[in-house]
Parts: sequence; structure tokens; C-alpha cells
Amino acid sequence: MAKNKNNNKEEAIALDVELRKSEAFIEKHLKKILIVLAAVIVVVAGFFIYKNHMESVEAEAQGAIAKAQAQFYQEQYETALNGDGAASKGFLNIISDYSSTETANLAKLYAGLSYYNLKKYEDAVKYLEEFDPKDDKSISPTAVAALGNCYVQLDQKEKGAETLLKAAKQADSNLSAVFMVQAAIVYEGLGQNDKALGIYNDVKANYQTSPLYQEMDKYIERVSK
Repeated sequence: MAKNKNNNKEEAIALDVELRKSEAFIEKHLKKILIVLAAVIVVVAGFFIYKNHMESVEAEAQGAIAKAQAQFYQEQYETALNGDGAASKGFLNIISDYSSTETANLAKLYAGLSYYNLKKYEDAVKYLEEFDPKDDKSISPTAVAALGNCYVQLDQKEKGAETLLKAAKQADSNLSAVFMVQAAIVYEGLGQNDKALGIYNDVKANYQTSPLYQEMDKYIERVSK
């Protein structure tokens, strides 16, 4: 029993010593610790301020792009790109003014499609390549397919066909079939009928719900001659 009391006393003394060491350390380095804590608080607070700021900026950007989108769907591509000097900022200004937002990324897609429709394919490639695709089955694959079509128009047909097939892998089944057939037609133009035939057979075998399915026998017959 006496031995246990001695052990407990020694443990208590040891704990007291360690606590005093910790207190001495804190007192000695209190200023440094406070500076570090302040820095952490600034960083954390800064993150939330930035987050709230970005939410505000994102909302403003979304309001701006709506007008340009309306002009795009009205086929007013130049105005959609550059704005009208009044209500509409235009996709290009949205890209520069709201560069860190998701809306600016979407504006790059619209800018690329606008230039494509204006037959300014090099400008279209610039913005479509800058567009950051997401993990969806429609918008992002369509952007990749548009890029592929730009390459074809710029006489980079092999690259265009490969990009169209890449888009097909990302898209839902109906869009996949469309992009695959586009790629196959490009391969036909390059005289690579074996590649075109392989794609047409794939569409016939695996994409029966596609509106293009009914056309496959015709395409297969054409490249089999």
C-alpha cells in the first residue's frame, strides 16, 4: 500500500512538472503562438470571405451571360461575343471580367460555338480548347465534338475524327451515335473505309435506339463497295 502511495505521489509530481513546463513554454512563446493563431484565423476567415465574394461574383456573371445567351440563340453571334455596349456584356467580356467563375468557363464554350458559326475556326478552337469540360453526358461532350468539327474545317481531319470519337465516349447513347457517324464520315473522306466500316457496324450493333440506326445499312453498303 505504501508503495502504491509513493508511486501515485511520484506520478503526480511528474505530471505537475510537465504542466509547469507546458505553462512556461506557452508563456515564453505566447506572442509567437498568438501570431500563428491570428494567421490561421486570417486564412480561414479569408477563405469564407472569398467564398462569399465568389458566390456574389458568380451570381453577377450568371446575370450577365443570360443576355448573351439570348443573342446567341437569336443567331446574333457578333453581338453575343462582344456585347451591345449597353445591356449585354458579351461572352468575351464575361470571360475576362469573371475569369474565376464557372460562368466564365461556360462563356468560353459559347464563344467557341459563336466563332464556329461565324466560320472563324481558329478563334473557335482557341476558346473550345480553353473550355474545361465537366462530368456530364451532354454539354461537355458537345463541346468536345464542336472542337473536333473545327479541326476538320481546319483540314486537321485525322485529329478531328479522333476528337469526335473522344466526344462519343463521353456522351449519352444518342449523342454518341451522332458523333461516331460524324467521325466515320471524316474517315470516309480520308479514304479510310475500314475505320468507317468499323464505326458504322458498331452503331448498328449497339445503338438501336438512335435515330441514325435506320441509316446504317446504307452507310455500311457504301463503304463496303
